[in-house]
Formats: sequence, C-alpha cells, structure tokens
Amino acid sequence: MNNIKVFIALTSMVLLTIGCSKKEPDTVVVEDPKPNPTTETPVETNPPNATYSSAFQGQTRIKGVKTTTVIQATAITTALTAPWGITALPDGRLLVTEKAGRMRIITTTGTVSSAITGIPAVNASGQGGLLGLCLDPQFATNKMVYWVFSENVTGGNLTAVAKGRLSGDEASIENATVIYRAGPAANSNAHFGGRILFDQTGNLIVSTGERAYSPSRELAQSATAALGKIIRITTNGLPASGNPTFTQIGALPELFSIGHRNPQGIAFHPMTKELWQSEHGPRGGDEINRVQPGANYGWPTITYGLEYNGQRVLTGTQQQTGMEQPVYYWDPVVSPSGMTFYSGNRVPEWQNNLFVGSLSGMHIVRLVIENNKVTGEERLLSTDGQRFRDITQGIDGALYAITDGGRLYRIDKQ
Repeated sequence: MNNIKVFIALTSMVLLTIGCSKKEPDTVVVEDPKPNPTTETPVETNPPNATYSSAFQGQTRIKGVKTTTVIQATAITTALTAPWGITALPDGRLLVTEKAGRMRIITTTGTVSSAITGIPAVNASGQGGLLGLCLDPQFATNKMVYWVFSENVTGGNLTAVAKGRLSGDEASIENATVIYRAGPAANSNAHFGGRILFDQTGNLIVSTGERAYSPSRELAQSATAALGKIIRITTNGLPASGNPTFTQIGALPELFSIGHRNPQGIAFHPMTKELWQSEHGPRGGDEINRVQPGANYGWPTITYGLEYNGQRVLTGTQQQTGMEQPVYYWDPVVSPSGMTFYSGNRVPEWQNNLFVGSLSGMHIVRLVIENNKVTGEERLLSTDGQRFRDITQGIDGALYAITDGGRLYRIDKQ
C-alpha cells in the first residue's frame, strides 16, 4: 500500500497537505523561525450557533498560532477499519482498537497485524464498540492491557472496562475479564465516553458518557450514577483510595468528577500532572476542561451549546455557582475526541501543547496552554478530509493519529 505523504510548512494561513495523490507539494522552508507567531485572527471564522457570552476573555476563539518548524505527516497505513483508540507499545509499535471489536498491532512502517482474538463481544451499533485502551505501567513484564467497550446487558447497554493479558505470540488476549460497568444501563447507542489511562498512583481513570437522551442524560448531575463522569478505579475495578467524597446520599465511591456529557479525551499535563479532558457539546459548546477531584462540570445544567433543534438546553444557563467553567470551548463544534500532550523535544515550539483529534472539524487541534489558559489555537491536516479519532505520542517522540476513515498518521519534524 502506498504511503500518503503530507508536507506541512505553516508560514501562512495555508496548511500544505495532500490526500491520496502520489504528487508531493512544494515544501516551504522558514528562515529564522520564531516560536508560535500569532495570526491574531482566530482559526474559527464561521458564526456561532448561540449568542452566549463567554465567562472570561480567551475562553473561546483565541488568536491563531502557526507552527514554524517544517512538519512531515505521513499516512503509514490506510488499512484500518474504524480505529478508535491507540497507544504505543514499549518497543515503539502501536496497539490500536477497531470499533467492531478488534485489536491490531501496527509497526511504524505501516505493517498491520491480524486481529487479536479473545476480546469479549462488543455492541458496535451507533457510537458503541471497542473504544479506548491503555497499557499497564508494568506491561513490559506483565503484558496487561486495559480497554473500554460498550456491552450489552439486561436493560440495554453500558460503558464497561475490561482487562486481559496479551499472549506471548501476540495473537490473543488471555483471561479477558470485565472489571467495571458504568450503570445504569440505557437503551441508547450514543455517548459512551470511552477513554482510559493510568494515573501516577497506578489507578485507572475512565471517562463515561451520559448516554445522550433523557432521562439518562440528567444523571450526569447525580452522584448515584456512573453516567457522565470521570471515574477512578483500581486495576480490579474497585473504587481507588483517595477519591473525593460527594455529599449526595448513595454517592458512588469511584467518582472523580461529575457533570460531563460525552468525554472522549483525557490526558495528564506533563508538567503539572493534572488531568485534562475533552468533551462533546450539543450544537456548540464543545469543551476542554482541567479536571479537579470532586468538581462538577455542569452538564446539562450549564452549557455553551444549544439543543440540536436550536432550542436552549434546559434554562439556557452558562454559569452557576458550584459548577466549573470550561478552560476553552468551541461554537460551532469541532467534535473533540482523543487527545495527548506533547512532551517531546523534536518540535520545541510544541512543548506541553495539547493535541486533540477533531471529528466533525476534520483536523487536529493544537492548543497552546500557559498557566492553565489557552493562548493560541492551530488546525493541522485540515485539508485531508479525515475525522481524527485519537492521537498519542510514540516512543520515538512523533505523534501518531488515527482516523475514522482507517488511516494512521505519523506526524513529526521533517
């Protein structure tokens, strides 16, 4: 399969990319580059859906920035089928989930393995399927993999967490076990959340969706339900020690934060070690949040979005005491999905920047963050026409991004 090479030189508002053509564009070389030159004009130029006012300056439509380093983005394979999650193996290869219920291993040159067997059945209808995944911190010796999937149960389906051991021949997952189920079940095929990672204490952080429709979506505000939450559990699925305490009677001890809609991205800041999260809004109101333990992020009580029919969500409130404001939001939406902070040194101007896969926006979001505020935004690979589902940093320091269309990109300094 031919590689698709894209050379990007961001010295103007034009991002030079190619699709499936073998013809390569001219590469523009920047002389005397300066880090993060601003365009002053926000990258979003379309009118917002809502007339709401932001809570503080820079909360939305921040000034644009441009990468000055010459970047090469290569689609190392186009052979995947609806990939959803990606993580780097210790030897540099990549472990990827596909929505229908498969895992595959991919080399950095684009060789794709056969499907790994032994994974419990998933409900792949709608937005469901085999979702995010992560490796045990001791994977090199114990070969343990953890993943999120949508599971059929009595009463509908739900977001579930499982674990299993990658076999020595890497052909199967052994002793796959469901360790956690985010109840209650719902008759919905939407808003499963679905990201998972390890925190610094060796516990699992998992994002769950509120399942999209009433009455389940209102449970995002209830501490007695695991819908619309960030949860923190042990590798056996039990509530982790040190979780915040919610005062509501019957509050679940695994909850870390509440009031989320459909959080499809979570990542730890490489310097502060704080948890950040991306979240789908309705018609407008996509969010980036800095997640604090015990905090309420407001959905559906407060939002910068509208219902899909254009009506206000509930009372149309954007600010309320006791509910957190997003660090950043988009209107119209970009549909933010998986995300990662850049901690490499190959592109110095990207240090500690947040990279977010954009689905409906069909690009990769780059956010410059200073003192927990977004100070600049850039759109990468915006002419490739791809829905970017997840992105991670590889062992080699490059960024690797997967798309709903089956591509896996390697993005690095040329």
